[in-house]
Amino acid sequence: MKTNSSFMRLKGFIKKEALQVLRDPSSIGIAIVLPIVLLLIFGYGISLDAKHIPFGIVAENKGPAVNSFISNFFNSEYFIPVEFKHVQEANAAIDEYWIQGFIWIKDDFEKKLLAKSVPKISLIVNGVDANTARLIEGYVQGIWAKWIEQNAIQSGLDKSLPVELDYRIWFNQEVRSKNFLVPGLIAIIMTLIGALLTALIIAREWERGTMESLLVTPITVKEFILGKLIPYFVLGMAGMILSLVMAIVLFHVPFRGSFAVLFVASALFLTVALGMGLLISTIAKNQFVAAQAAIIVTFLPAFILSGFIFDLSSIPNPIRTMTHVIAARYFVAILQTVFLAGNVWSVIIPNCAALVLMAFIFLFLVAKRTSKRLQ
Repeated sequence: MKTNSSFMRLKGFIKKEALQVLRDPSSIGIAIVLPIVLLLIFGYGISLDAKHIPFGIVAENKGPAVNSFISNFFNSEYFIPVEFKHVQEANAAIDEYWIQGFIWIKDDFEKKLLAKSVPKISLIVNGVDANTARLIEGYVQGIWAKWIEQNAIQSGLDKSLPVELDYRIWFNQEVRSKNFLVPGLIAIIMTLIGALLTALIIAREWERGTMESLLVTPITVKEFILGKLIPYFVLGMAGMILSLVMAIVLFHVPFRGSFAVLFVASALFLTVALGMGLLISTIAKNQFVAAQAAIIVTFLPAFILSGFIFDLSSIPNPIRTMTHVIAARYFVAILQTVFLAGNVWSVIIPNCAALVLMAFIFLFLVAKRTSKRLQ
């Protein structure tokens, strides 16, 4: 009888919270509209790939060999070539940000080829954006090495390449940044849905004066926590499914793992995010303070220190050690593995175990902080 009464109270409380969610446009906006906006921005508007780069070409003396080498730049998707007659013009174009770099082919290029030696070219790159500069350098070196090999085959020259590189790219053969960014973005979206929404719910009860009414009801602390979490859990999983569909259908991100593994990992991470948000909400009784705390404590670390954009192995050791307390770090690793590599259990199991531990810790702290008292 007691169990049935508890179930009925919980059912009624969940219904009340679900109706409150449906009547609150901001909750629907964060759970449904925000994922669509973020995915469209990151999927279409943000790319770590460098393509269609304005690039200068200075050739002091054109001949058949020079023309064949230059043609590789015009046939490349990475460059938009712009020809200059003098190196001074190219330097001025870099200063004014018309081009990102240029190659300088001196007038002895053809003579050195005829002398059976490998000619040299000069590459000048705008290094303000170090990442783009390194990409340009790699692209030019690739074009240069390919041209030397082709010219050697045609002319019988020494390629001057003692080692022939035969490379393979695993998991992301197209080297598309979307394949890397979009799965990680799901973790950011679920952090926002889970932490930000739940950070506001109890603070909203205090601000509206409805918390006192809840405290005098027979509902227990356990029922109170479950009633607050379950509607937002459903909302968060709906946002995850929407993000998954958009990633596969709209952005053509490969999915090589198991949907069951993804749903289990998502449920674990969402539980952690809900617990974090609810803990913030029990401490901060003001919606503005709760929202700011949720952004600072959950969203920003998830965005910057989860491996979503920046490689964690390249950051200083003290900061990398701090990332182990960030739940999004473990979920991003699972997402990128499940999407691009498949069910790699040596990655999935340890990260899921970390999420289980963090979910237990946060829910335990929430239960300790929540009491049926005004103070």
